[in-house]
Amino acid sequence: MPRDAATKKPHKTSRAPKAQRDAQKAAKKAAASTEARDIAARLAAQLDGPKKPAGKKPYGEKAGKPGAKPAVKAVGKKDAFKKDAPKKDAPKKSEGKKAADKKPAVKAGAKPASKKAVPAKGSSAKKPTAKKPAPKKHESAAVVVADRMAKARKSPCAVDAQCGGCKTIAVPYMQQLLLKNAQIVELFDQLDCDFELRPILGMEDPFRYRNKIISPFAPGKKIKAPEGEEAGKKRRRGLTHEILTGMYEQGTHKLVPTNECLIENAVGQQVVSAVKAIMEKHAIEPYNEDTGEGFVRHVVVRVGHESGEVLVTLVTNEEEFPAGRSFAKELIAKVPAVTTVVQNVNTRQTNVILGEQEQVLYGPGFILDTLCGLSFRISSTSFYQVNAVQTEVLYNTAIELAGLTGVETVIDAYCGTGTIGLVAASRGASAVIGVESVEAAVRDARENARHNGIENATFVAADATEFMLDLAKDGADFDAANTVLLMDPPRAGSTPDFLQAAAQLGPARIVYVSCNPETQVRDIALLQKHGYQLRIVQPVDMFPHTDHVETVVLLTK
Repeated sequence: MPRDAATKKPHKTSRAPKAQRDAQKAAKKAAASTEARDIAARLAAQLDGPKKPAGKKPYGEKAGKPGAKPAVKAVGKKDAFKKDAPKKDAPKKSEGKKAADKKPAVKAGAKPASKKAVPAKGSSAKKPTAKKPAPKKHESAAVVVADRMAKARKSPCAVDAQCGGCKTIAVPYMQQLLLKNAQIVELFDQLDCDFELRPILGMEDPFRYRNKIISPFAPGKKIKAPEGEEAGKKRRRGLTHEILTGMYEQGTHKLVPTNECLIENAVGQQVVSAVKAIMEKHAIEPYNEDTGEGFVRHVVVRVGHESGEVLVTLVTNEEEFPAGRSFAKELIAKVPAVTTVVQNVNTRQTNVILGEQEQVLYGPGFILDTLCGLSFRISSTSFYQVNAVQTEVLYNTAIELAGLTGVETVIDAYCGTGTIGLVAASRGASAVIGVESVEAAVRDARENARHNGIENATFVAADATEFMLDLAKDGADFDAANTVLLMDPPRAGSTPDFLQAAAQLGPARIVYVSCNPETQVRDIALLQKHGYQLRIVQPVDMFPHTDHVETVVLLTK
């Protein structure tokens, strides 16, 4: 095709025949799709020590620094992934696992299958009827490879095997990003359409990113009273058991005691250690979930990423806390970064951490933090992303895909405390309408708008599906061409009624933020049936060292 020497763009008036263009496009898509789906298989082959091809680096060797676009060079493409493979050419689900799974997978803790006796010839014994295996949930090849790679390496975390919170912390971070990218490729490959799949956005420093720490307290081993004078002191002190703190073993209520976590904020960990020390000093008993006795159940620490302010919430099993203010002052003396201390009362025998009643022991009862240039008020019950660095990446991506020019109305569905909607209101939206079913979150959203001086955002306490259905019914005068739907539903995804109403309303663009790409793919398929086309998929690594991935997608009519 001839090109203009000045612009290097194709001449609009000179075009190849349509059949030729279609053939070129199909060939390009097929090549990109084949390479994308091959990522997981090639990573799996690394476990068996692949031979180094002559004149080439082993896959992923020259990865570079894990920054904003780490996966591009690693997969050997100059541009973002593009995918569009016809379903008939899709490989079998097990294709990406062949190199890693040479032996049949055995579920952890399961007993090996025993050999059954074969009836003697002529025996009247009936042949046993083969039972159909229970259907298993599809497991991504990339997740399988990540698990195997983690088990094959020594973990930098001493309690990794017991905790299970950071399943892939033993895997080099660049490899984690490649595996997550492969996971998204494999998942979105189910959609039979042409779209741009951008490389996953990782972190410069994937450690200490959790700015919210929840640490339970529990009684440990029984303390043996020493003889003599020390025995009298021990009895007067009143402690009968050691105080344990740490995190629960995955899938259990067994506490794994530890004072160190590689992904938690360092100041937050200092607070937890200080609370434990004060409890030991003053014989404050930890909560025993078996008996329902004890005083301190949890400590919840929130650290402002930009502000550095620290909110400490002490969750107690009783309302009375006579020495509460003295406890707070002693805590601040140990950790001066603490700016406010709150007592939250939870007397129920439940797994829910926070109760409904609380009182401020020190400070204003909340902290302030800056996100995407706006200031947000964070209380003990506020929803706020635990990884502020990647939250900015996530929100900036969503605003970019929304394409705001100053005339659009943004519907912020499932808005929570209004963080992303307020960012949109400050970056080009003519108006923002946020909808959230939790009234406390809506109050926080309104307060955050007032605090930032934002007047073009309103928030409604309502069910998102019902709100969208009502809006679709009254949408005769709705300016769909200048409307953007911004949605960030819970892990379960949206509802068919919401998606159908959204399609009926017909916003020009839908920006879908998801913490569960599996349900997101399901919802996208339904929107496709109603005339929307998937244009861009951007994965974001919100939780390094885990198999969780968040995705932001753009759909248009």
